[in-house]
Amino acid sequence: MKIIRVSRECERAGVYYVRMTAMMRKYQIPLDAEVDAHDGENCHYILALDGIYPVATCRWFELREGVAEIGRVVVLPEYRGKQLGRSVVAEAEKWMCEAGVKKIEISSRVNAASFYEKMGYRFNESGKAHHDTFECVYMEKVL
Repeated sequence: MKIIRVSRECERAGVYYVRMTAMMRKYQIPLDAEVDAHDGENCHYILALDGIYPVATCRWFELREGVAEIGRVVVLPEYRGKQLGRSVVAEAEKWMCEAGVKKIEISSRVNAASFYEKMGYRFNESGKAHHDTFECVYMEKVL
């Protein structure tokens, strides 16, 4: 497996492939909800490749000075249980540190919160919210 920081349009296509394959069909997420206003030039993407095939991804973007959000952590079903989610998040965190980010905020699906807890994220005071398709909890991590 290779973990890369996306820098080319063909790699970004791989990011969208993973997200659409693993999330849109399963949860009936409309295209304009999956690819949202955060995607694009000011968003940073991590992609895991199995040879030439995209298999896992995440994105991050700056919210305000020194604070970024990580999200859209997705692993193709047949690649789950191989620590790829952890690997793409770890690479995103490394990249954020290099960019001067001091704190990460996330809005996690309730059923995925334990994944983030194992990586050092903690629940914050904002509690829960419903975002389009999922019930979410707010979490954060200081780098």
